Amino acid sequence: MHELSVCLALIGEVERVAFAAEATAVWSVSVRVGPLSGVEPGLLKRAFAVARIGTIAQSAELNVDLAPVRIRCLACGAEGEVAVNRLLCAHCGGYRARVIEGEELILSAIEMDVTDYDRPAVKNARQSQVIGAGLSDSKKGGSHV
Repeated sequence: MHELSVCLALIGEVERVAFAAEATAVWSVSVRVGPLSGVEPGLLKRAFAVARIGTIAQSAELNVDLAPVRIRCLACGAEGEVAVNRLLCAHCGGYRARVIEGEELILSAIEMDVTDYDRPAVKNARQSQVIGAGLSDSKKGGSHV
């Protein structure tokens, strides 16, 4: 179950962002997971429950947003959403395609209590550093775990 090592890296990034914001607690962590990322959302939630113990995110819940699979056809240039097991262009039927969404695992948001009440309670993770190798060339921002 590599989801535990993914969650340990995720908690590390959450702690880095929380400490930089002088947070006193983290209440929720949101991630965007693509079906081609190799990560099972149910196992990720179970692993998160273990990884958060003893951290600033000890009481946090993990919210998982499932990303669709989208491709760009290399033959005709069309882009569109496809089924996980059928990466064919809906426009021309071409099989040569580049996956443009669906491989990602992105830390998208952290909800936390901060000591300075002038700061927002929800800190968008797009300001944080990319950790790990990342699983996507996504241009949507966020931290790749």
